[in-house]
Amino acid sequence: MATTEKTARKPNAAFMKPLTPSATLAAVVGAEPLPRTEVTKKLWDYIKKNDLQDPKNRRNINADDKLRPIFGKDQVSMFEMTKLVSAHLK
Repeated sequence: MATTEKTARKPNAAFMKPLTPSATLAAVVGAEPLPRTEVTKKLWDYIKKNDLQDPKNRRNINADDKLRPIFGKDQVSMFEMTKLVSAHLK
């Protein structure tokens, strides 16, 4: 018989492991080690606070002077952003 009991999802330990941001990324999210989830959250806070989402296509982020060295270009998609930020985490 199948049970209807749900098991709680365990967070992935590797996903929650604090990582140290590079100097360029630290200018945006801070220098202390953070899990990837927190880095992404802080990046989105920064993007929204500085109104960096493209007004025509909200999935794109327009880089300012702090984000340009991280992204390597003037505009990235939100999906591309997480990949580019990973290179700045150790």
